[in-house]
Amino acid sequence: MAGMTRFFINTYGCSANVADSERMAGLLQKADFKLVEDIKDADVVIFNTCTVKGPSESAFFKNLEYFKRDYPYKLVVVAGCIPQADPQKLKQYSIVGTQSIHRIVEVVEESLNDNVLQILGNDEIPPLDMPKVRKNPVVEIIPINRGCLGACTFCKTKKARGNLISYSIEEIVEVAKKALIEGVKEIWLTSQDTFCYGFDIGSNINELLKPLVALSGDFKIRIGMGNPDHLPKIQDELIELYKHPKIFKFLHLPLQAGHNNTLKEMKRRYTVQQFRDAVDAFRKAIPEINLMTDIIVGYPTETEEHFWGTLQAVRRLNPDSINISRFWPRPGTPAAELKQLQGEEVKRRSMVLTDIFHNISALQNERWKEWEGSILIDEKGKGEGQWIGRNYAYKQIIVEGDYKLGEKLDVKIVRAERFCLKGILLNRVKVVN
Repeated sequence: MAGMTRFFINTYGCSANVADSERMAGLLQKADFKLVEDIKDADVVIFNTCTVKGPSESAFFKNLEYFKRDYPYKLVVVAGCIPQADPQKLKQYSIVGTQSIHRIVEVVEESLNDNVLQILGNDEIPPLDMPKVRKNPVVEIIPINRGCLGACTFCKTKKARGNLISYSIEEIVEVAKKALIEGVKEIWLTSQDTFCYGFDIGSNINELLKPLVALSGDFKIRIGMGNPDHLPKIQDELIELYKHPKIFKFLHLPLQAGHNNTLKEMKRRYTVQQFRDAVDAFRKAIPEINLMTDIIVGYPTETEEHFWGTLQAVRRLNPDSINISRFWPRPGTPAAELKQLQGEEVKRRSMVLTDIFHNISALQNERWKEWEGSILIDEKGKGEGQWIGRNYAYKQIIVEGDYKLGEKLDVKIVRAERFCLKGILLNRVKVVN
């Protein structure tokens, strides 16, 4: 049966989820299932879900409803954070939790035999060296740890991903080595919090980066989101490592709120000043660092004065990009018990912050105009003949022409727009690995 069975994976959420989907696809393919590009052609559809925001969870349940209506005879398996955090909402479906993705073949096979199988164990973590089908052939996404050390009042991911469990440095380096042999040009280190990596095994992110940057080959490493509260333990050495040519000058540091009262209410373990000091330290060492942050607007205890603090902090920090989220009560979290702000007020605050951010983003991009240097093509653009490349600071540069993924180009940035940079080709670079 398996040899004839076609599957499709619909992935929601972060790069950690994408990595999980790649591994589930690899395991199913190895077991003689056939991966298809279109949901219409699949016999089995796996939804790999995300629970980080209320709207994404609601969207998933709505999509599931439509899917069951449109394709009543297709088998559904639900994976990821939603079944791990809320299995009771999915009683009639086979589910596989975040710590059990290595058992996806078993779950799919049981479902094909009309058995609902629900595997949610979180006493082990999936092996790192599973077979995989990369979504992008030039990008290797490596989950370096699962879970985190935080206890944020608004977050449901903790319930889904659990406490910190880090993979060993040796395992991660082996996976990276293999990926480089297979032609990968970018290695993304991903997790719920990369900056607490290794604290459970007597190590840290710096100890992991040293053997990774020592690997031979022409590639770059993107360090995923890390929380600011761990920086005091690792910051000085981390900044030195960031200067290495194999590490993208890209820092994803979530602020969440720009007032200490709100941060305290959220159970975030740093102050606005500590956050600013960390960013200043990175910028002093690497002035062109590409700063991304996350902000939640309309937390239940956020007053107008607290919100003003967020606006001030954003103006002072000038981040290159911001993930702006309106607060959404996540059932089962402490923040959901609080009296919520009016929806209209939260919407207004979100729009005010978005306007300010749009101006900052345009100014930050303007700084890159006339820049010349090499970029790596790592994505196909939306338009015909459009390609997206990244420079050493992980800035997105759109070029037009006939290129392929993994190609290196020397370009000049000729236009800076609010959300992108436009480049022209100076010459193609011959890459020798």
